[in-house]
Amino acid sequence: MAEPAQKQYAKCRAYAKVNLSLNISGTRGGYHLIDSVAASVDLFDEVVARPRRDTLVNVYMRGMGSESIPPEENNAVRAGEAFVSALGTCGADIQIRKNIPLGAGLGGSSADAAGVLNAMAKLYGADGEELVPLAAACGSDTPYMLGGGFARLSGRGERVERLPLRRTFHMLLLLPEGGTSAAACYKKYDEAPDPLRADSARLWAALAHGGFADVCENVYNALGAPACALHAGTAEALALARSLSPAACAVTGSGSGVFALFETEELCRWAQGHCKNKKKLRTLVVRTLQPRGTGG
Repeated sequence: MAEPAQKQYAKCRAYAKVNLSLNISGTRGGYHLIDSVAASVDLFDEVVARPRRDTLVNVYMRGMGSESIPPEENNAVRAGEAFVSALGTCGADIQIRKNIPLGAGLGGSSADAAGVLNAMAKLYGADGEELVPLAAACGSDTPYMLGGGFARLSGRGERVERLPLRRTFHMLLLLPEGGTSAAACYKKYDEAPDPLRADSARLWAALAHGGFADVCENVYNALGAPACALHAGTAEALALARSLSPAACAVTGSGSGVFALFETEELCRWAQGHCKNKKKLRTLVVRTLQPRGTGG
């Protein structure tokens, strides 16, 4: 059981992720099984938790249109309430400043849930291992988001194999207006399933032992085509990314975001300059990182 709060507040960064590869390996119990290689990037939401004397969990969201998310649909609220229920602590007032766009395939909802769990663990002295089942209940990729970094995700995303790698990859994110529903994207995928591929296995090996070109050769997302079919802005962003001659590019997750890998940050900035007059498109230059400690 967690100790009573000894801090006036605890804060952490909840990092976004990019799916460098994503294969669909089948279905189980009505859910799709994935094989994906994900990496944290230096785009993050800021989470600050302050202890309460009762067991209530209040979450206050700011930025990226998050103010309109109903509490009953908010993963961050679920995470906080699950922590209190499981560990018998008092509650918390939690502020989340969002910088990760909603519905962009960057894992923002899962990042916030993981960020709340990490912040409350700091606040109440909980062990990191106690957070894993709580994270899994909040979403299949939330256990990965607890620590982030480079990882291979399998099953529904709950199986996490981490690679303690400090390689840095530079990329341009192209983010069209409006998000994409993951459920709708998987449904669209089922209309034309992708043949089984092994991009994630090859990319995983390339990260551990290969060079930049080896990694880029295996960037692929089986959800890319359905994401483009659902959101015209995603299709346009992907076409624009390809026109910039990156080393590799793909939709991330179920969209709506697209990433383009370049060999240097300078090339990312150059590419970003060619996008500046595009309406309804936000661009960000980011890099991969290995978060320090639990939750960064």
